[in-house]
Amino acid sequence: MKLIEPMIIESSRLAPAEEAFEIVERKGLGHPDTICDAVMEAVAVQLAQAYLTICGRVLHFNADKGMLVAGQVECRFGGGSVLTPMRLVMGDRATFQWRNKQIPVKAIAERTAYRWFQRRLPRIQPHKDVECQVELKPASEELQSVTERPHEAVANDTSATVGYAPLTPTERLVLQIERFLNGRAFKKEFPDTGEDVKVLAIRREQELTVTVAMPFLAPQIRNEAQYFKRKAAAERILTDFVTRECAAGLSPRIFLNVLDRCGAGEAGTYLTLLGTSAEAGDSGEVGRGNRVCGIISLRRPASAEAAPGKNPAAHVGKIYNVLAQTLAETLYNKIRGLRDVTVWITSQIGRPISSPQSVVVDVMPARGTTLATVRPQIEREIRTAFTHLPLFCKKLARGLYSMY
Repeated sequence: MKLIEPMIIESSRLAPAEEAFEIVERKGLGHPDTICDAVMEAVAVQLAQAYLTICGRVLHFNADKGMLVAGQVECRFGGGSVLTPMRLVMGDRATFQWRNKQIPVKAIAERTAYRWFQRRLPRIQPHKDVECQVELKPASEELQSVTERPHEAVANDTSATVGYAPLTPTERLVLQIERFLNGRAFKKEFPDTGEDVKVLAIRREQELTVTVAMPFLAPQIRNEAQYFKRKAAAERILTDFVTRECAAGLSPRIFLNVLDRCGAGEAGTYLTLLGTSAEAGDSGEVGRGNRVCGIISLRRPASAEAAPGKNPAAHVGKIYNVLAQTLAETLYNKIRGLRDVTVWITSQIGRPISSPQSVVVDVMPARGTTLATVRPQIEREIRTAFTHLPLFCKKLARGLYSMY
């Protein structure tokens, strides 16, 4: 089945950066939702590699249902203790047996999850601070058969996905702020801060308000006075960074941990024992975090699917989600005269993944550029992307694309 004719249209809207307002969010490495996305994507990568090693192909699975149930801690200035560990519930479907070969799905999922915590959030000790509950079960025979088709992989779902480029200055700044606060240099200067960083920016015309939540580590904060001293120092460094990186013409205001109340003791400070609110304050779930592009931008179109944890060989909710984003970035970067690009890709269950149900590209040409002049290049890049789809899926299976 050949690729359908893509629909290429000229946008009738303003460029996102020229709209009257933007609302942009990013949930950082230690946020409960991001933890779920990251762990379940790591599980998907390891399952895909295990299937390839044992069976020679990626069999049917979807590990995109995950929930991090918040634990309980006793947290005070100078320390605390874990009372009830967090519980990571990992669910959906997988293939446990293929042609008399056993695949150790549960062991792979548990090992991968605990290893992720050890590498990315080392203060959280497996089995002590977090426990895993694997609820992956065998799938229906019809869905399992999707990966058994002899000639070409077919879509195992009917999905709608979207990607866009470039990020606006506000969107880029939100992404940069979280990466800065969770970056090596900042953590070296502020080792008493946790990884559960959340950034929300609201731009009204040229006024930009940035609200940041970032926990401090109770074992390293002796008293309330030290907390507010360290918070003030972190806020100064953050303000300098935002002022330096902010787009020209924007007037930023920075707020850090605005729920704090001086004089209220522990109740008036954002303290955590392990660096994440999931230890006691907030649960997490796959799909509630950042989009594939790394942010949640409320004025932009959003895909109907969460990409992390899905099957990289057959689930178009993952394949097309990432492809739409990478294709939008490719079109913007390679074709001169485009100010903004949005790519929609939809699938129909049972169709070859190389033949989507629809591809729609919405472009905003710069002055002096017409849709007619860029259309052939856009069509060529779309054909190239789908021609190379098998290689793209192999890279997905190896975890070479960011999902969050």
